[in-house]
Formats: sequence, structure tokens, C-alpha cells
Amino acid sequence: MDTDLAFLLSQASHALATELTAALAGLPITPRSFCVLRAALPGNRTQSQLAVECALDKTTMVVTIDELEQAGLAERRPSASDRRARIIAVTPAGERMVAAGLDIVDGIYADVLAALPARERAGFLAALERLMGDGGRLATPVACETPVRRRAPRVAGTVA
Repeated sequence: MDTDLAFLLSQASHALATELTAALAGLPITPRSFCVLRAALPGNRTQSQLAVECALDKTTMVVTIDELEQAGLAERRPSASDRRARIIAVTPAGERMVAAGLDIVDGIYADVLAALPARERAGFLAALERLMGDGGRLATPVACETPVRRRAPRVAGTVA
């Protein structure tokens, strides 16, 4: 295979994350905080459940919830079923932030996908969902003793 799949997926993810970060900065919110707020909207979700859904480690999740609380967008509430757990509740300001963020995120996603021919869009998304979904080949990373680091992005016109 001549195509470096890991490089292409990494670069696409980095480019999209950078665009989302720049676009959401005007609200101001980060893509990570937006992901947590959006996932918490339905309610009755613990901090641990949200961390799994947003693919965040425990420390990053704590910092993210701290930031959301300080901004008045979310709050920790005791769980009715487990006194050790905290439910993350989205405040009315957080709901407004998610609504505004959805307009931005949906617009960027639509613009990115519009770069593909219409006949390829659904197949592209379906393939990614199959790879990342329950039981998908890339759904769960393998155990790895050496931390995986992100490659530096290639700049057009340079040789890596």
C-alpha cells in the first residue's frame, strides 16, 4: 500500500480540529469543552460517562469540567444513585453555548464534506463510523507501553 493511512487520518483530524478551534474561539469555547457540554445535554450523565464518550482521560475531564463550571456553563451535582459520582448538568448559558456551537460545527462539517462529490460523502462517513463504532476495527486502541505522540504536520513543498 502506497498510502500512509495513519498520516492521512492524523493530518485530516489535525486540520479539522484546528479549524474548529479557530471557529469556536469566538464564542469562546474549545472543541473539547463543546464536546463535553454537548454530550452532557441529555442530563443524568456522570463525569466518568462523559469522559468515556468524549475520549478524555480522568485528569483532562476534571480540568474541563472545572473550566466549564468557572464559565457558568455547567455544574457538578450529586448523583441520586451513587454518592461518590457527580452528574454534570448543563446550565441555561451552557445550553445557549451548545446551540451557538452547533451552528458553527455543523457549518464546518457541511463545508468539509462538500469538498467531496455528493456520491462519496455518505460512503466516507459510513466507513469511518464502521471503523470507529462498537466492535469496529479502530474502536478500541491496543495496549501500548510507549506513548503515542502526534507527528508534526507536513508543510507544503517540504520533504518529510
